[in-house]
Amino acid sequence: MGNIKVAPSILSADFSQLCHEIRECERGKADYIHLDVMDGHFVPNISFGPVVIKSIRKCTKIPFDAHLMIERPDKYIKDFMKAGVDIITVHREINVDIETILRKIRNYGAEVGIAINPDTPFSKVIDFIDNVDYLLIMSVYPGFSGQSFIEDVLPKIREAREFIDREGLSVKISVDGGIKHNNFKRVVDAGADIIVAASAIFGGNIVRNISDFKK
Repeated sequence: MGNIKVAPSILSADFSQLCHEIRECERGKADYIHLDVMDGHFVPNISFGPVVIKSIRKCTKIPFDAHLMIERPDKYIKDFMKAGVDIITVHREINVDIETILRKIRNYGAEVGIAINPDTPFSKVIDFIDNVDYLLIMSVYPGFSGQSFIEDVLPKIREAREFIDREGLSVKISVDGGIKHNNFKRVVDAGADIIVAASAIFGGNIVRNISDFKK
C-alpha cells in the first residue's frame, strides 16, 4: 500500500478559496489534482472548464488530471493542454471515436486516461488499454460529489488489475467515487494504484485528511 497515490478532486473544494485549498493539498503531499469537467450533457451537471484550470495552474506544480465528463472532448483537447493539464481522461461511453481521441491526446503531449462508468464492463476498454497510461474506474455514477461507494465495482477493479498484470502493462488504475477511510483498504486490495477522493479530503482539515489516506 505504500505506493498508492492520492488525487484530491476539487469538486468538493471551496471555490471561493480554491488556490489556498489546492496549496493545502500540496502541503499534504497529494500526488495529483483531479479536475472533474462536466458539460451538462454527458452528465447532468456543469462544473468548470479550461479558463478556471488555467487560473489555478499557477497555484501548484502538482500534476493536473482533467477528467472530461463531456460529450465532445475531441473539440477541446488543445484548450485543456493550453490551460496546463498533464493528463486527459475521457469516457469510453461517449459517442465519438475513442481511438482517434486517445491518439489526439497523446499527440498533444499529455498522458492519456480512459474512464468507465459503474455499469460499463472492463471488456469495453480492453481493445484500448495498451494505448493509455491510466484506467479510471468510476465507483459512483459521474456528475455529483458526495455519493456512496458502489461495492459492485470491486470485482471489476480486480479483473482490470489481473489483466494489466498478466499482460505486463504499465497502466495505472484510478478509482473515483465515494471513497472514504472506511472503504479505502478494500479498493486498494482490489488493485487500485490511485485513489480519487473529494468530500473525504475537502471535508475538514485537508492536510490531515490526505495524510491519513497516505498512511
